[in-house]
Amino acid sequence: MSQPVWRVFEMEDVVEQLEASGSPYKEFLRVPSLSCGIYKLAAGAKDLQGPHDEDEVYFVLDGRARLRVDGEEQEVKRGSILYVRATSEHSFVEIIEDITLLVFFATGGPGNG
Repeated sequence: MSQPVWRVFEMEDVVEQLEASGSPYKEFLRVPSLSCGIYKLAAGAKDLQGPHDEDEVYFVLDGRARLRVDGEEQEVKRGSILYVRATSEHSFVEIIEDITLLVFFATGGPGNG
């Protein structure tokens, strides 16, 4: 069966699926060159992710935190768009408000789908 040419996702549905999964990350799209997911961390949580083999873009849908990449930090909030190069050490720290992120992996992601 071939892949569809296009698809539509409703963010409310994607967030509900994430919350029902009990996991902080839920992939909702995977095609050969792209993976998309939703990532949610509660205020005060510890982000345990490690470096990925793919370039990654985050779009902050809600919340506030700091992103640490290879020892440098930047405050991020609703509307921030973040790029992290493949294999970079990175994590969200000082999560001040529950943070919800739309995540794009450039080459199909880490296999969480």
